[in-house]
Amino acid sequence: MGYGNSKAINQVQEKSTFTPIQLVKFILPSLFGVLLFLVPISVDGKVTIGLGVLAEGLQGAIADYIPAFMTSVLGLSAIGSLVMKGIKSPKIKANPVLSNLFDVGVFWIVLRCIGALFALFTLAGIGPSFISSDLTGGVVLFDLIPVLMVWFLFASLFMPLLLEFGLMDFIGTVVRKVMHPLFKLPGRSSIDAMASWMGSGTVGVLLTTQQYEAGYYSKRESAVVATNFSIASIAFSLVIAKFLSIDHMFVQFYFTVVVCGVVAAIVCPRIPPLSKKKNTYHEPVGKQIDEEVPTGVSSFRWGVEKAVEKADSVKSARSVVQKGLYSVADIWVGLLPLVMALGTLALIIAEFTPIFTFLSYPFIPILNLLQIPEAQAAAPAMLVGFADMFLPAVVGSAIESELTRFVIGVLSLTQLIYMSEIGVLLIKSKIPITLLELFVIFLQRTIITLPVAALLAHLLFF
Repeated sequence: MGYGNSKAINQVQEKSTFTPIQLVKFILPSLFGVLLFLVPISVDGKVTIGLGVLAEGLQGAIADYIPAFMTSVLGLSAIGSLVMKGIKSPKIKANPVLSNLFDVGVFWIVLRCIGALFALFTLAGIGPSFISSDLTGGVVLFDLIPVLMVWFLFASLFMPLLLEFGLMDFIGTVVRKVMHPLFKLPGRSSIDAMASWMGSGTVGVLLTTQQYEAGYYSKRESAVVATNFSIASIAFSLVIAKFLSIDHMFVQFYFTVVVCGVVAAIVCPRIPPLSKKKNTYHEPVGKQIDEEVPTGVSSFRWGVEKAVEKADSVKSARSVVQKGLYSVADIWVGLLPLVMALGTLALIIAEFTPIFTFLSYPFIPILNLLQIPEAQAAAPAMLVGFADMFLPAVVGSAIESELTRFVIGVLSLTQLIYMSEIGVLLIKSKIPITLLELFVIFLQRTIITLPVAALLAHLLFF
């Protein structure tokens, strides 16, 4: 037995019991986090999570005011960045909050300004119609931004319940034996997947970026988790199924989505570009994770040990709340302007240019080979999902073949990477992944899951 293992066992033996306060400090906040993020509940016949109830409740209460409010926030982001670039005061530059929120590079300032202008054009109904159209800027400002605003508000405020009080450390230690051999990932990545599955893919990506920046995921692990485990929620999957008129087969439909997602999550991390990512950690913090279980100690016992240790490191509720509020401000000021800018541009390309149609031509013979009816009409749906997850369903809704609509719906949910939301999140984050790599992974997931979806569809519609 190695010295490290002997030392770890001695530590566990010396600390044979935890004080009630230490155990409660781990269990209560973690349990509350599980109830908010991971436990499905049914509200008015719709499956959601506690966080979703809060988000949808707030959105419903202030829906009429959100577009104008967020346009103001996007304007503040752009103006604040321009002012910060021109300010010479060392005192203001040294302020960590102002500096982190507004002192950004020229490229990001340009995108923030574009996002603010797009929002203003859309809200006021001015400027070029292709920007403010209900199919482009209108979708982002009136449909997407309000959802992201309220979801990120509550997710950022309550995510410390999952991250700071030991839950990730406990689950990571206990399920590592499954996650590592199958997906080459730490056990804590299962929490990311569950948060996405029950709530929102964006919440999963936010969770992943925070874990990477805190030193709990390597560069490769963070890229893999963000592009393979930020799965669509059950609620959104049902929306897609209803839109495509296949909701009467929802159980079979979601089963196919899960099978395709698992296959892609096993294959994609083992091929470039993901397989080429370095197993090094975010340089400012270095490696902070240790899920190895010492010899002679049970996974459960060691998981509790690590969880209590993590929870005990939280010194005050105030610091946790401050961190949550800063995350909200960072997302509203730094991320949502990019969603407005890049999401609108992606939808303009998808709706008003033939680029995706031309790019989809190679899929026609593949769809014919897989015996998918109406292959030519279905081909654009294979690629437009890169702009927005909902677009394949829009294309597929006009197709008569139920089997084809079924396959399109499955693909729209298993491709995962779309620029109106997930793509922008990843580009803005510190996770080392480029726009080109995102497109390559999107294509890989499409090519991997298409035959699986087609096979299962033929079996189900036989």
